[in-house]
Amino acid sequence: MLTTIEGYYEKGQVILKEDPHLASRAEVIVTFLSTDANPPLHRKMTLGLLEGKISISDDFNEPLEDLKEYM
Repeated sequence: MLTTIEGYYEKGQVILKEDPHLASRAEVIVTFLSTDANPPLHRKMTLGLLEGKISISDDFNEPLEDLKEYM
């Protein structure tokens, strides 16, 4: 069974905010949540990076020769 309990780490100890109510010894996994004052900035998307690198044929919307008998 998994149980999640909030707490904090201070001076080499993990202090839990509530009692886990376990009858015996148990294995634990501790995940440290970032407390950075300056979280990483999201990069802005730059538009137009592929301008001039992609081209579409002038007859793109024209019917294909292979499908003319079905039209």
